[in-house]
Amino acid sequence: MRFFLIRHGRTNWNSEGRYQGVIDVPLDEVGKKQAELLAKSLKCVTIDKVWSSPLSRAKETAWYISQEQGCPLEVHEGLTEISHGEWEGKYAHEVKVLWPELYDLWYKEPQKVKMPSGETLEEVANRAKGALEFVLGEGKDPVAVVTHDAVIKVLLCHFLELPLAKFWSFHVANCSVTMIERKGKEFCIYLLGERPWAPNRYDWEKQAGL
Repeated sequence: MRFFLIRHGRTNWNSEGRYQGVIDVPLDEVGKKQAELLAKSLKCVTIDKVWSSPLSRAKETAWYISQEQGCPLEVHEGLTEISHGEWEGKYAHEVKVLWPELYDLWYKEPQKVKMPSGETLEEVANRAKGALEFVLGEGKDPVAVVTHDAVIKVLLCHFLELPLAKFWSFHVANCSVTMIERKGKEFCIYLLGERPWAPNRYDWEKQAGL
């Protein structure tokens, strides 16, 4: 079964380098345009159903796709972004000052980190894998899954049988598409972080927070 993993469009907090986590930050104007262009780029594919995280930045991105496709849009809680706990709403440079050791560990050995009052990557991976199994069991080939940076990265580790220590081995830009086919228990990745709507696909905005 073929499916698309799509990261939501840009938000103001993405461009400002603030940790969003489960705070419901909407798309900014750039993000809305990204979502609109992405939806148009997917017209060459007939998508059976669009699934989304419950957070508005993902739901709005998913809405553009479902409207263009004329297909249903459904929400699954398991696709929600990682909870950054007390880091949420803070700029990356603030987190680095307040939790210097944990911040450093997050970028060196992310699998060992649990943000204060937040989640671990293992916790995110467990719920994301469960959500994906449910989604793939509910739709026909192909489906689109609109979710978040950390969710896509932990799923990529799962597909490639990599430890969560390899979390930072992937770059997942806003409104990027990763196309995967599941063959039995195996996953084949056809596209990774592709931005078919972007004028320059070989350059992207660097972000300090998720």
